[in-house]
Amino acid sequence: MELILKKDVENLGFTDDVVTVKNGYGRNYLIPQGYAILATPSAKKVLAETLKQRAHKEQKVVDDAKKQAEKLNGLEIKITAKVGEGNKLFGSVSNADLADALAKEGVEVEKKYIAVAGGLIKRAGQYEAQIRFHRDVVVDFTFDVVAEAN
Repeated sequence: MELILKKDVENLGFTDDVVTVKNGYGRNYLIPQGYAILATPSAKKVLAETLKQRAHKEQKVVDDAKKQAEKLNGLEIKITAKVGEGNKLFGSVSNADLADALAKEGVEVEKKYIAVAGGLIKRAGQYEAQIRFHRDVVVDFTFDVVAEAN
């Protein structure tokens, strides 16, 4: 029996996969539980069209992410913070501060997609961060944390 999965099923397949299973497993478990539908010719056509549209939308999202990533090329980010003895910051610089600094430069990114090497920044200096615009578009860049002028 051929079925189209509507949900991920462990040891069988993922959503929108066309799978072949035994009749009893399909009729008594997968279909009644809402995990699958029969793979009729019309259902296969609908699935093909849906996958085509999804691929088109996904490509658009990737292109937009690449445009955002290109904005980072040659961009110098400097975050100013109050500094005490030994170049130590009063407080720390977080992903949110970095997201705000990037937003001022026209690069919109949520703080949860920024990963700073070493976590919170407690000292002035140059640091590296990784921004994930999309699962396929990840950019590494450097930024500076400098002392605030008195």
